[in-house]
Amino acid sequence: MATDYDAPRKTDEELAEDSLEELKARRADKASSAVDVDEADLAESLELPGADLSDESLTVRVLPRQSDEFTCVKCFLVQHRSQLDHEGKNGPVCSECA
Repeated sequence: MATDYDAPRKTDEELAEDSLEELKARRADKASSAVDVDEADLAESLELPGADLSDESLTVRVLPRQSDEFTCVKCFLVQHRSQLDHEGKNGPVCSECA
């Protein structure tokens, strides 16, 4: 952005007043730009604890552990061999748990 160095400069008080006016204008803009949300659509997307999900089907394909992966004995996550920190007494430990 080009700057005109010959233009008269504002004092600190003028800058403070300008910024206060800008903040007030922004606050008014944010208040007026409220989004209308249909409460029925919002309620349908919420999932309640203890809801009956017996008619739901799993849409994710689960793969078995691959030859270059291991299961951490501390966090029980399947990690790639590059994440292996050390082999403990109980089994492999990932770098995040070490």
